[in-house]
Amino acid sequence: LFNEAKQKDLFDVVDDLAAPLPVIIIAELLGVPSEDRLMFKHYSDILVAGAEDRSAEAAEQMYKRREEGNRFLADYFKNIIKQRKKEPKDDLISLLLRAEVDGKSLTEEELLHFCIILLVAGNETTTNLIANSVRYLTEDKATQEAVRQNLSLVPVFVEETLRYYPPVQAIGRTAAEDLEIRGVRIAKGSTVINWVASANRDELKFDDPDSFKLDRKSNPHMSFGFGIHFCLGAPLARLEAKVALDYLLRHASVEKDSSEKLEAIQSPFVFGVRHLPVRLSQK
Repeated sequence: LFNEAKQKDLFDVVDDLAAPLPVIIIAELLGVPSEDRLMFKHYSDILVAGAEDRSAEAAEQMYKRREEGNRFLADYFKNIIKQRKKEPKDDLISLLLRAEVDGKSLTEEELLHFCIILLVAGNETTTNLIANSVRYLTEDKATQEAVRQNLSLVPVFVEETLRYYPPVQAIGRTAAEDLEIRGVRIAKGSTVINWVASANRDELKFDDPDSFKLDRKSNPHMSFGFGIHFCLGAPLARLEAKVALDYLLRHASVEKDSSEKLEAIQSPFVFGVRHLPVRLSQK
């Protein structure tokens, strides 16, 4: 991907690297054709996109698009599951078909939900982690040079990016029981929005929380969740980001293209940009 993109005058970190890489990887793991990655990316974007404005009509259109996206992906995976039942392969869908919990196999509906959430979670957030990382490198040339000179810092750079520019800034949860938090009563069954981005800047937890610090001694950020809700794909996301950034920094320095204004992803809970054009200086 890098070799293809470096021939261009402008390297779009999102389109040329951060978007295709995770889709190729998750498609390979699931066992579906990598040539379908553009289709996967299209429907992943639909499933996380917010409404275009605050009107009831826009919200209705958003839910309609999400339903259509879910139906399309469900039909797509039904076909793959049918094929794997006849001819299992060395892939995640074949493993899920064989999996049992207390002697019970997953139902087709559970399998479909699992495949769809793995597809979406396996590419959208990692795309934004890689793009947000490169974005910060263009905003802080001293940090970029420090990491380039010592590539062993890439893992801590990734962790600080996860805290500072979290790919997911909010997530919904349902209260399992009645409870009270600091005098606020939350009824069982209520939806609660957890602001990950706010937790990641908690001054009680982090020293100088609004600064990006490579030498941060403790970094218990919430970008991958916590406890039973910890992200299943966290090790994969970290690995993809580390490999991509290590390779990029070995081969080029990155400079933001000032001619294009960054445009945020249209989503209430995903943090990232639609495009990130940069100029590369080959090393």
